[in-house]
Amino acid sequence: MSTTTAPAVPTATDVRAAAERIAPYVRRTPVMRAEIDGRPLTLKLEHLQRTGAFKLRGALNALLGGEPTDRVITASGGNHGLGVATAASMLGVHATVYVPETVPEAKAEPLAATGAEIVRVGEQFAVAAEAAVARAESEGVRYLHAYDDALVVAGQGTVGLEITADAPECDSIVVAVGGGGLVAGVRLGAGGRRVVGVEPEGCQSLGAALAAGQPVRTPVDSVASSALGAAVLGRVPFEVLRQRPVTPVLVSDAEIISAQTRLWQEFRIAAEPAAAVPFAAWLAGRVPGDNPCLVVCGANADWRLHG
Repeated sequence: MSTTTAPAVPTATDVRAAAERIAPYVRRTPVMRAEIDGRPLTLKLEHLQRTGAFKLRGALNALLGGEPTDRVITASGGNHGLGVATAASMLGVHATVYVPETVPEAKAEPLAATGAEIVRVGEQFAVAAEAAVARAESEGVRYLHAYDDALVVAGQGTVGLEITADAPECDSIVVAVGGGGLVAGVRLGAGGRRVVGVEPEGCQSLGAALAAGQPVRTPVDSVASSALGAAVLGRVPFEVLRQRPVTPVLVSDAEIISAQTRLWQEFRIAAEPAAAVPFAAWLAGRVPGDNPCLVVCGANADWRLHG
């Protein structure tokens, strides 16, 4: 994508259209109301989505809402690739997914089971993405970005739309941030509610972009980096968030691991580290609002209880 061309920016109307488009294929994941340490909270159990993560929503919306195609190429740290491969399988499209050589087996195995072509390249997402884009361009095949795509962002926004309908009493929605697709989409789908974007201290693509006034490359070093390891915030998400700001929050790796353990102890939710990030912020008292909804965004990890 040219750095001089303004990206297409999705709207709340696009999120509503996405909800109708993908409804036959996705699960409307439940919300669960609870009280922890004397404080109320609501969990959006998106880890119960088909494929174990929210990424299926954006992948389906992109394939259903874009130009018809029989092939698609993408790159992913795991969950997006699984979403694209699964969506492609549902729709009769051949998918090729580039992943880092370091992709967790908990994500690689179900990815291979979809029948997609899997190509392992490099140790980080950026290397796999570069190889995937090069192949897509050389073969004239559509490349589907994990988060820097208006249709993908709109699809992820259906998570926020469901929360507003199913948990209208919640005054804020809390999501983990990697490349920005989920937080931007939820911001569009959340109506007037405050949206909180939580990042690991070692993966601050949103914080760096806000500080610089544009997406900039940042270090990637966190226990949650397999899912939140985008070195640069997407331009599409940035444009959404520039117009509709969210509240940024940081958590440490120790807080993430502790929250992951607490999700298991309290709810028997075996979340991947990225999905524990919002809960980590809430436990640390960094989430504004009296009755927040925390998005448990995925459960695709070689999970074990720490300690």
